[in-house]
Amino acid sequence: MENYKKYERSYFMPPEPCYDWVKKDYIDKAPIWCSVDLRDGNQALIEPMSLEEKLEFFQLLVDVGFKSIEVGFPAASETEYQFLRTLIEQNMIPDDVTIQVLTQARDHIIKRTFEAVKGAPHAVIHVYNSTSVAQREQVFKKDKEQIKKIAVDGAKLLKKLAEETEGNFTFQYSPESFQGTEVDYALDVCNAVLKVWKPTKKNKAIINLPTTVENAMPHVFASQVEYFDKHLYSRENVILSLHPHNDRGSGISDAELGILAGADRIEGTLFGNGERTGNVDIVTLAMNMFSHGVDPELDFTNMSDICEVYERVTRMKVSPRQPYAGELVFTAFSGSHQDAIAKGMAWREEHDNKTWTVPYLPIDPQDVGRRYDSDVIRINSQSGKGGVNYILKQSFGISLPEKMREEVGYLVKDVSDKAHKELSPDWVYHIFEDNYINAKSIFTVDECHFKQEDGIVAEATIHHKGNNRLITGVGNGRLDAVSNAIKHYFDVSYELAFYEEHSLTKGSSSRAVAYVGVICNKKRYWGVGIDADIIKASVEALVVAVNKIEEIANSDVCKDERLLEITNYIYANYKDVTLDDLSEKFFLSKPYLSKYIKEKSGMTFGDILKKVRMKKARAMLRSSNATVESIAESVGYQNVEHFNRIFKKMYQITPVQFRNRKG
Repeated sequence: MENYKKYERSYFMPPEPCYDWVKKDYIDKAPIWCSVDLRDGNQALIEPMSLEEKLEFFQLLVDVGFKSIEVGFPAASETEYQFLRTLIEQNMIPDDVTIQVLTQARDHIIKRTFEAVKGAPHAVIHVYNSTSVAQREQVFKKDKEQIKKIAVDGAKLLKKLAEETEGNFTFQYSPESFQGTEVDYALDVCNAVLKVWKPTKKNKAIINLPTTVENAMPHVFASQVEYFDKHLYSRENVILSLHPHNDRGSGISDAELGILAGADRIEGTLFGNGERTGNVDIVTLAMNMFSHGVDPELDFTNMSDICEVYERVTRMKVSPRQPYAGELVFTAFSGSHQDAIAKGMAWREEHDNKTWTVPYLPIDPQDVGRRYDSDVIRINSQSGKGGVNYILKQSFGISLPEKMREEVGYLVKDVSDKAHKELSPDWVYHIFEDNYINAKSIFTVDECHFKQEDGIVAEATIHHKGNNRLITGVGNGRLDAVSNAIKHYFDVSYELAFYEEHSLTKGSSSRAVAYVGVICNKKRYWGVGIDADIIKASVEALVVAVNKIEEIANSDVCKDERLLEITNYIYANYKDVTLDDLSEKFFLSKPYLSKYIKEKSGMTFGDILKKVRMKKARAMLRSSNATVESIAESVGYQNVEHFNRIFKKMYQITPVQFRNRKG
């Protein structure tokens, strides 16, 4: 890129060294925050907000905790003017909130601005004119004294009109394009304005330094700010404010270093909306302080709701990688990251640690309304055993034995890889359930009785190839006895190598989970059972494990891999999948496919689809505030009454009743 030769550094260093800010390593208190979303943010939108949208956004800013809100440029349009009048005339401005309006240093615009703010309980009148070399030479064609006169004349008019207008007013001045202005000259202009206003301790003035177009590294801006901090006229009666933009991607750094350099106040927007690359992102700034243990004096505990309102009224999107707010910023897909987070969470719980130190998570996601099971640990083909185990434990109370985790992790990853999709917690459990709880395609043990006769004697009813038979076995314990009965019936040899149990930590506290591992011909097979009776749970787990042994399987009765592929495809495409889709996907005719699914699963295609959709609907009813109508549509039902009937038939309760009892 040879054209680099036509560029040069266009910023100005202070006339004296200003590096005291370097001695500070963190911000110890929140600045005065001023949101400029409704002015700077709004004017940068392709479609500016309507009056109703601006009113809703204003209320959002109030709810977040902003005490200073720039509401617009009332002389710019009728919508801007009416918005301001609506706020004032309908008493919508809280007593502790100050509104701010922007005006150029031009007589007729200043006069129109005061008409708009008449009767405001407290308003900041923000006047500006450009002072940069480029603007002086190219736009205004005026010298330094002429440009300063514009600022001074504007300051005088503000003072005069404030005395003549009903309301309580504070004055603010900005040397626009500050970074392209000689620092000592910018100071001279600002001091001339301050000498007109004569600020006092009770009636302070605001001097605002905007990086209108960011053109320097952050440390340069910090030095410029420090020079102002040390040389402003009547500094003790002046609020030094910053208005960073993000043209070089350094808006956050400009603001943070500027605060270290002496700034008292920050103007910015939610998520950095604004002209070109945007304003400084106040959410990130505030949360950075929060992560250092400093109260930001803004409330972002409902980050998802804030994002929803922001996206709806601005028609802008919050990036999935937006710090603290993006959909993916707390998400770990990588197996090593998931494992570290899971272990960090366990360590925190074990040690009752009050300070947040979990690896890969700079803050606790719950502090901004996010969930560990669906927002932090998310499963795709890159995930590892630790992540899968964490999801099963957090969402379903299943704490996999260490020796079982790798196999389950690889199984889940394989499904994600083949589907090319992220797996929801419910989908992960579906895979686990199909492979380790319900995988009994060859035989089941439906009933067991035990007695003590030189050890434990088990009499069990086995269902195999359509027939029920009574089998008997003897062992050192009940599970061993049932295992020996199964070995005798199938004439198979295996080792009952692993057993573990725990109470189910989600749902009913009376249920238990049993894990059984058997080894046959050096291969390990796992099964899981869940029941209120730990013996029944153990037997179920054993049955699943033995069902997987190749020696007892044959072509017509073994667990069908194709059926699992079919059900996984239904699960991945539950919203709109049809029998035609399955027929095309698996190269089978529809009549054969229907018969095949029924014979192998005991359910029709429609039954499986309804089961998957209802499980998804239940999960959404538990975890979201979406309407029943929207949930019905999202799981594939255009008719909500039809959805309600199916849900009630399956669970003996309506969706609304289910949601109301979810707590």
